[in-house]
Amino acid sequence: MNSLIKLELTRALRNRKFLFFSVLYPSLLFLLIAGNADSTTKIDGTGLTLPAYMMVSMASFGALTAVLMGNSERIAKERESGWVRQLRLTALPGRGYVLAKTAGAAVVSLPSIVVVFVVAAAVKDVRLDAWQWLALTGSIWAGSLVFAALGVALGYLASGDTVRPITMIVYFGLSLLGGLWMPSTTFPQWLQAVAKWLPTHAYAALGQAIEQSRAPHARDVALLAVFFVLFAGGAAWLYRKDTLQA
Repeated sequence: MNSLIKLELTRALRNRKFLFFSVLYPSLLFLLIAGNADSTTKIDGTGLTLPAYMMVSMASFGALTAVLMGNSERIAKERESGWVRQLRLTALPGRGYVLAKTAGAAVVSLPSIVVVFVVAAAVKDVRLDAWQWLALTGSIWAGSLVFAALGVALGYLASGDTVRPITMIVYFGLSLLGGLWMPSTTFPQWLQAVAKWLPTHAYAALGQAIEQSRAPHARDVALLAVFFVLFAGGAAWLYRKDTLQA
């Protein structure tokens, strides 16, 4: 399994298009949205300035891109090409393939988080305590596992031809409605009510709580845990179903 993980890491790091969208693109979006923003005025209902709010949002968005977009399309296309079927003939356990995919995406997601933090601190003078930077990095990185599980599920759900549009709809829908591109407090009341039940909203809320030096809401933690169980359970069921059909 270690060899497969190394292979996945090598493939991910050689994919310049994937690296751009998962590592650099979130930082560029941060500069586009918060570049000219006031660094003192706070967003209503959040207690955070726009640069501080968008720093967490774009770091979360970058991690989401790496684990969701990276996993779903590759798994679907490798199933279609017969690569997954060939791996089943080796000594590699079934979970090894999924773990290798997740590990590869997780490694790429870490620099996407760090780059956004560096840009926010250097360009918009976002300042936090050392423990907050470490806690932010850890919570966003760990929280991305929820969407890594979703990426695996989509990879086994869709075919190679349909996986991209399905993933893009899910990806942009979760990002926009979850408040990663703009504060959800600017949404109409009915849309704010919807956003609060989305995993991306709870995901970003963890980092925002750390920025405010408070514990995250139990509802956000519980919501992420529920979605992780649903996504991971769905991925496991679809994997077994794919194995029986092979």
